[in-house]
Amino acid sequence: MTTNRVRKAVFPVAGLGTRFLPATKAMPKEMLPIVDRPLIQYAVEEAAAAGIEQMIFVTGRGKRAIEDHFDRAPELEQLLDAQRKHELLELLMSATPPGVSFVYVRQPEPLGLGHAVLCAEHVVGDEPFAVILADDLIDANPGVTAQLIESYRRTGASVLAVEDVPREDTRKYGIVAAEPMNKLEERVTRIVEKPRPEEAPSTLAVVGRYVLRPEVFTELATTPRGSGGEIQLTDAIARRVARGEVIARRFEGKRYDCGSKQGFLQANIAYGRKSGLIE
Repeated sequence: MTTNRVRKAVFPVAGLGTRFLPATKAMPKEMLPIVDRPLIQYAVEEAAAAGIEQMIFVTGRGKRAIEDHFDRAPELEQLLDAQRKHELLELLMSATPPGVSFVYVRQPEPLGLGHAVLCAEHVVGDEPFAVILADDLIDANPGVTAQLIESYRRTGASVLAVEDVPREDTRKYGIVAAEPMNKLEERVTRIVEKPRPEEAPSTLAVVGRYVLRPEVFTELATTPRGSGGEIQLTDAIARRVARGEVIARRFEGKRYDCGSKQGFLQANIAYGRKSGLIE
């Protein structure tokens, strides 16, 4: 069934998390906690708040803890209820937002973000969908996924969350060249995956939030391996740029790169202060 509503979100969570070894030897990096909730829970809550109804996790070996986290825990629930620890019970139950379903798909090989998204094609179908990378924790109200969906509804174009980064960091991101449309949105004219600073078309970087038209699956299926020998989502999106189907949204919010140790620590401090645990 074709729909213009964005009802599904893809969470690529098959990565090995090598930058956090040995902590991630037996625990998925997406389960690393920011204060008292794992990164992946923040991402799911953001999606649910944006009206997403189906959470699609593209997983790999050693990721069972993610499934367990969003599953019921009857024994623990009964224990907390018997001990009248109702506040903790409510907190436990809140890990799974009401009215959403969860689907788990395996990525058989670590062939990149584009390949991970392609693995979800049979679940997404012919619908627009969100892609959320839990590594990028973004403190925003409304959430960035909701901001992108609002842009998609008005324009019908695929929408990329972007922010300016230092030029020396362009080699870490997909970088866009774009023409301003209004205060927040720009029409993408070119996108390059991890360019060297001297070759980057701008300093406007794509971060871990996307709302994509389903045509991107056709591009992913025929995209050759690019940077790092992987199938890059950026390369597939680049094929749609010439059709005028891609815009960049300068999101409102504060991003923490929790794929790095520095960003992870910064997020814990910021959210600790936000919750009142740190003065």
